[in-house]
Amino acid sequence: MALSRFSAIRRFQRSFHAPHLPSEYSISFGSFHKTDAVYSHFPCNLFTPRSSPHFLSSGLQGFLLRRSIVSCSCAIGSILRPDAARDGSGFTSRSSTKVAEFTICFSGSRSFSSVKAPAGARQVALKVTLLSPGFVYEPYKPREPISFWRRWFTRSGWRRTKEDLIMEMKSAYAINRLRKVAGYSKKLFYQHTLRLYKEINTLLAKGDTSSLRKVVTEKMYSTLKNELKRRELMWSSVHWELVEPVVSVRTLRARMIALDKNDLDKAFIQMTLEITAKQRFEAYNAKGAVVSGDKTKEVLVRDIWVLERSLFHPGADWRLCARLSV
Repeated sequence: MALSRFSAIRRFQRSFHAPHLPSEYSISFGSFHKTDAVYSHFPCNLFTPRSSPHFLSSGLQGFLLRRSIVSCSCAIGSILRPDAARDGSGFTSRSSTKVAEFTICFSGSRSFSSVKAPAGARQVALKVTLLSPGFVYEPYKPREPISFWRRWFTRSGWRRTKEDLIMEMKSAYAINRLRKVAGYSKKLFYQHTLRLYKEINTLLAKGDTSSLRKVVTEKMYSTLKNELKRRELMWSSVHWELVEPVVSVRTLRARMIALDKNDLDKAFIQMTLEITAKQRFEAYNAKGAVVSGDKTKEVLVRDIWVLERSLFHPGADWRLCARLSV
């Protein structure tokens, strides 16, 4: 009786004993064939275990197989070389060139352990250069004038004086860096500003977007291009003319945008200028008739432009960064 009970217990234990699972599997790529639900997401048609050929027969074994991780290698040289030879069974023969080794998890994820680049591959270094910050640092706004007594004999006046002094020091510092790096001259800078002012307005009147791209920043170019599209819906062409000499040009603000605190030469300078000039303007429709303006009359126009220049790009020049409305 005791011997029969011991035999029954042994048979019961053997029924729950998991078989030996293979440690490695070789995968051959070919036409996709769904063999079992466990492998339905793998693009393989042949899994050849080295031992235990009937390891998928029980649900318990399938569960253990899902939890196991099998290291294997795949030869996909035949995919990269369509002229590879095929064996008699119809499957692509394994190539001697080992392209990649990876680890397959039966839970569905896989990660590359080592990748060998094929022959002829080369590394390409990508260098990104910032051409413009894309924004105006501390845009200019006119400040309310205060009286002498309020400025020097009230607490709010002292606070206002301190703020004005800090803003003036920022402008002086930016101009000093510009003079040190690029050789700033106020007279030459104003002459260049007027040439740029005339050139940009002339290109806008002609609608020459290709030439306009060279004298404005990327963000400003997008803004002006949209303005030209809206203008074409109303007017067919326009006439613009600058009456020289201009009335006045003055600097309202100067700011420096540093990219590296350890190297102040890697920075952008933004100059806010007020340009007051007389202009002539006239707009025409598709038939050539005048629909707006009069080119025989002079109109006094006051523009506030922000010009930007890089201190570290070779051959950098001033470009229109923004037009402010105050």
